[in-house]
Amino acid sequence: MLVQYLGDQGFDVDAVSSSSQMRAKMAGARFDVILLDLVLPGDSDGLQLAREIRACADVPIIMLSGHDDVMDRVVGLEMGADDYIGKPFHLREVLARVRTVLRRRSHSGEVARTEGSVLRFDGWQVDVERRAVTNPKGGEVALSTGEFDMLHVFVTHAGRVLTRDMLMDLTHKRTRDGFDRTIDALIVRLRRKIELDPANPNLIKSVRGVGYLFTARPETASGQS
Repeated sequence: MLVQYLGDQGFDVDAVSSSSQMRAKMAGARFDVILLDLVLPGDSDGLQLAREIRACADVPIIMLSGHDDVMDRVVGLEMGADDYIGKPFHLREVLARVRTVLRRRSHSGEVARTEGSVLRFDGWQVDVERRAVTNPKGGEVALSTGEFDMLHVFVTHAGRVLTRDMLMDLTHKRTRDGFDRTIDALIVRLRRKIELDPANPNLIKSVRGVGYLFTARPETASGQS
């Protein structure tokens, strides 16, 4: 049903029925967005597969599930999903969500090309043009599209408390249902990658009842604060 509908809308769609088939497909082709069911046959469920995909690629992931519980959504988002659609769904909603994540990704690329800057903070380096992040030891850290966008917003708004509403707008994650736990899940994932102790974060501070604060003092590649 989804293959036929999205194909009629102008998309080239590949469908697979198991995690092993998906791994084989991804090894030989590039995809712009992945619709991933939570319940899959084979040796991996959707959550495990999302984690595997996110570890090696920043392709947007939209998770589909018959479980519409808040915790299921949060877990899915923490595993690397960019959006979550509960079943039953309307085909037009799926189309709208697909177009939204693709538009968000396209916008991120436009921002990167126009800025062309390298930002630094506490030994970290953020290459906006290449969308690459390097840790203080010189190793490149793989971030998803959403994680990179969130880090970029924090670095460019350092020292300013940002509410969840502001973060949703600045990272273009404003969804139809205003599900702001998406922001919390993204920050949890980002903390795991840039904080020495994610349980006691030093860079991304929570401001109770308000939002989040990025405490580092960024510099450009030229050394200017």
